[in-house]
Amino acid sequence: MTLTIADPVRHTVQHILSWFAQGFEHATESDMLAGLSDAEVEALAEDCGISAHQLLALVKAGPHAADEMPAIMRALNIDPAEVEYRMRRVFRDMQITCAQCLSKETCRNHLQQGKADRTFVEYCANADTLNALRANPDLLIEA
Repeated sequence: MTLTIADPVRHTVQHILSWFAQGFEHATESDMLAGLSDAEVEALAEDCGISAHQLLALVKAGPHAADEMPAIMRALNIDPAEVEYRMRRVFRDMQITCAQCLSKETCRNHLQQGKADRTFVEYCANADTLNALRANPDLLIEA
């Protein structure tokens, strides 16, 4: 017997399952970090090249807190993979900044509307770095 589910229902169910999965993933990361001693958190943060405070803030922000960063890079014709490969520390610092951003709704809306490449300097804390990156031809997406 085959069960047929209407597309709107399927989409809603998939969205709900995704939401639960993200919540579980976030809870698991938070629980794992909460189980570590202060010294272990410090050591882990040091291994990541960030402070313990930054590590805790990133875990609290969740695993997708910097998803907008590669999207805005692509909107600016910057190759995120190339930046990550050539400038790992800069890429990581940009992720931290993006994860802690308070302008996510504006960023997402402008990305969706296709105008982020013209407006990002108004709200993006990574604007100066993004402008510097797009001035480097080695980091641009090849057309």
